[in-house]
Amino acid sequence: MNDRTRRRVLVTGGASGIGAAIADRCRADGLEVVVIDRAGEGICADLSDVDSTAAALEEALAGGPLTSIVNNVGAVFPGSAEEQTLDDLDAAWSLNLRSAMQCTQALIPSMKDAGFGRIVTISSRAALGKELRSAYAATKAGLLGLTRVWALELGRFGVTANAVGPGPIATPLFTEANPADSPRTLAFLDTIPVQRMGTPEDVAHAASYFLDERSGFVTGQTLYVCGGTTVGSVAT
Repeated sequence: MNDRTRRRVLVTGGASGIGAAIADRCRADGLEVVVIDRAGEGICADLSDVDSTAAALEEALAGGPLTSIVNNVGAVFPGSAEEQTLDDLDAAWSLNLRSAMQCTQALIPSMKDAGFGRIVTISSRAALGKELRSAYAATKAGLLGLTRVWALELGRFGVTANAVGPGPIATPLFTEANPADSPRTLAFLDTIPVQRMGTPEDVAHAASYFLDERSGFVTGQTLYVCGGTTVGSVAT
């Protein structure tokens, strides 16, 4: 890497939840963090809109090269197979998938120039299949395909591409809808092998590993941070 004294990372959707935890962890790891989100103190943009995303990326790169990215922004768009609308699918594609492609493409020249790059994309355990998640699961699975292609194409330039697949994570939105002492929440916890919900910091720790300069021999991989739920359920 030509300039290791100033390593900048872009975190999309980094104003709250998992994204904020990742941004905080990056700062603790000594990285200069640039956040693009529709709220918060970073660069304000609607990442579901192509032009708004392009303007935000131009502003981010005006501050200097960005050699790392965490494609975190996303939304769920719940619905059954019969009820999921095409508008939902278009919206999920634009925010969850297209924004990752657009943001990553904008940073690749900086990575190539530096001979170093880290691409971390936040997918989901739902990419393996989950009820009421047609649009969400499809776009999150698409991110895994992008990750593998980027790993193959960019490895020769010192760039790695990996994905993190969170499972049940106790974000503020989740805990508000699922009180910790409710029978439904307790029953759900009983199915998780490690017997607890994940935290945004659990996901941030995984992202930190992939972003590390010492992780250069790991690329094209997906790490599920799910408490063992991708293995199975311990419910009897």
